[in-house]
Amino acid sequence: MKIVIGSLAGHTLPAAWQAQFPEVEFVPARTVAEQVAAVRDADAYLGMISREAFLAAGSRLRWVHAGSAGIERLAAIPELVESDVVVTNTRGAHAPCIADHAFAMLLALTRRLPDLLADQRQHVWRRPGVVSGMRELTGATLVIVGLGNIGRAIARRAVAFDMRLLGVDVRPGEPPAGVEVVWGLERLDEALGQADVVAVATPFTPQTRHLLDARRIGLIKPGAYLLVVSRGGIVEEPPLIAALREGRLSGAGLDVQEHEPLPADDPLWEAPNLI
Repeated sequence: MKIVIGSLAGHTLPAAWQAQFPEVEFVPARTVAEQVAAVRDADAYLGMISREAFLAAGSRLRWVHAGSAGIERLAAIPELVESDVVVTNTRGAHAPCIADHAFAMLLALTRRLPDLLADQRQHVWRRPGVVSGMRELTGATLVIVGLGNIGRAIARRAVAFDMRLLGVDVRPGEPPAGVEVVWGLERLDEALGQADVVAVATPFTPQTRHLLDARRIGLIKPGAYLLVVSRGGIVEEPPLIAALREGRLSGAGLDVQEHEPLPADDPLWEAPNLI
């Protein structure tokens, strides 16, 4: 059996796997050209296979595994979708890490850590001005858009901060522990109006593209914070930047952006109170 490893090329894991499974040939392939060459006689591919590599694959290829939960890049390859190749993902594996990161961004914003660090670098004591802008999480309403593994992991952490939790999901169901209610997307507008914090953890699909557009960003409770940890493209970025510049939102944390890597001239770089 031959497995091409696209996402971990250069990592130490393939060598460890090779030692544990000597009967399997693991072939790291960093570039698209290397992947195209290696996949021709491969049985499986680990990583986000490109369309070029998939079209170069031979009849032996029967499994593609995504190292992340999201598979929209694979779903965008029509030949892969129409084939009999099995596609799997790593659903749930990254939820604790991403939920930690969501709260790291939220606490950095509410405790004004970027401002404190900037003052520290300049040897400036500005404590009264900085402290007056800090926010407490106790009792704040957190709206989680997408109650999958990541959304639920965020909810568990929010419970420990004594926050009020509302969920919105395309498939509403029984709310997890600590979540007051889970509404369908038809009540998203209502939820946004109550939010002190909005956490976007829903997958990126045609239905969720620009789900938070200019109109919905305008519905978010003034002074709230917005966190995006699932995929770029769910939040429309120009109106988000405008809301930050005008002070309608107190801050935002984007673990993902619509265009990655973010271009050097993208206005997100200069948006205030944005991580």
